[in-house]
Amino acid sequence: MAELDKRYGRFGVATRAEPGVMDAGLRSYMLGVYNYMAAGIVLTGIVAFVMFSMLTTNDPSLAAAKLRNGVLLTEAGKAVYASPLMWVIVLAPLAFVLLLSFRVYKMSVGATQLAFWAFAAVMGASLSTIFLRYTGQSITQIFFVTAAMFAALSLYGYTTKKDLSGWGTFLFMGVIGLVLASLVNIWLASPALTFAISAICVLVFAGLTAYDTQQIKDQYYEISGDAAMLAKGSVMGALNLYLDFINMFQGMLALFGNRE
Repeated sequence: MAELDKRYGRFGVATRAEPGVMDAGLRSYMLGVYNYMAAGIVLTGIVAFVMFSMLTTNDPSLAAAKLRNGVLLTEAGKAVYASPLMWVIVLAPLAFVLLLSFRVYKMSVGATQLAFWAFAAVMGASLSTIFLRYTGQSITQIFFVTAAMFAALSLYGYTTKKDLSGWGTFLFMGVIGLVLASLVNIWLASPALTFAISAICVLVFAGLTAYDTQQIKDQYYEISGDAAMLAKGSVMGALNLYLDFINMFQGMLALFGNRE
């Protein structure tokens, strides 16, 4: 309890004052964060599947190109998946993350929400490529395994009395290391390095799931008196957890997914 008082004390919050009111507000705020995140993932999944379905075909007479794994592309699919445009689609979500990260406090609540939905849709377009590489059954199974892992880790971050703020620097450096290693592996194309990157990715974003959940919870006490900041905070919290989930899912898929 002393550690809990110390954590929340820096926000000017008396942890023993009106706990019922405080807990009700926190639960409502966290529910909003999870709802945004879940809706974003659903939107991403729908866009990914629809895009894949529109750009591929099972009819050889309609195929404009054939990938090495036998997937047939339509004319539009060839223009997207077999051209430099694919790099634009893959990297586009990064632009939205940077926009939200650096401009959120200058944006209106409506603009912040719109940017989040646009990001989720663009991420869906980017993730449509997983259907080219993995079986649908494998994607579904690993999605639900990842969802169970995420739920357990986020619950830990929400309920633990241990201060996880010390994890931040270590996990951030882990993300930087993953980015650098991934860039290097574009040229090396090393299966061993790919496996290591995927395994570390799962571990790093598993830790970030618990860490970010606690940070979102703690942030509530800093902004609880500002309705606009609460609205923006719930979107940004959802974005952080969304990224944790998606990256953990991709790492799990790379490790355990069955390829086409």
